[in-house]
Amino acid sequence: MTVSIRTYEPADETQVIALWQDAGLTRPWNDPHKDIARARAVWPDLLLVAEDDQEVIGSVMAGYDGHRGWLYYLAAARHRRGEGIGRGLVAEAEARLEALGCPKVMLMVRAENHAVLDYYDALGYHREGTLIAGRRLIPDD
Repeated sequence: MTVSIRTYEPADETQVIALWQDAGLTRPWNDPHKDIARARAVWPDLLLVAEDDQEVIGSVMAGYDGHRGWLYYLAAARHRRGEGIGRGLVAEAEARLEALGCPKVMLMVRAENHAVLDYYDALGYHREGTLIAGRRLIPDD
């Protein structure tokens, strides 16, 4: 069996959301169905899945605002972690962003999530001293 990375298809939704939930990436105030629909409405080729024998075993959502690229929802199936699936997804997302002319990619990690911060450190990401502020415009409830 060979892992392939490809663009998300609507038939992947159930498996992708289950993967995100298992990885602890979903939050009650963000509807993952709406997150997928919104992402695909803007950059449909930047929501990626890793697949092996028709099983979704990884995903990443990327975005590009014309200034910076962003990565969200990077996850690998628990039983497949350590195989380089996340690394492959990040590399493909970065390649697609670069092809769009994106000069830099960013991501947000909760400050207490040291394991994920260490993971991105190992991929060559640098922690920056920027604080993020947000305001919800459209509630997902």
